[in-house]
Amino acid sequence: MKTTVEISDALFTRVRERAAAEGTTMRALIEEGLRRLLDEREQRQEFRLRKVSFAGEGLQPDLCQGSWAEIRGRVYEGRGE
Repeated sequence: MKTTVEISDALFTRVRERAAAEGTTMRALIEEGLRRLLDEREQRQEFRLRKVSFAGEGLQPDLCQGSWAEIRGRVYEGRGE
């Protein structure tokens, strides 16, 4: 199949020079690069956040009705400025 793809002049020059040095075609190098990229991406595993919950009884009683600002303030209490 034929298609048109725009690439930078610098990349085009590198591919053309590499193809000449290896005695192959630009098409072959481009196809190899795309195959490698697709294979690599297909092999990546989906990121899954591991469960890190712990036993407890929830928030401390004085924070049960607190706002996020109060909870965040307690978490960062004594840190920073």
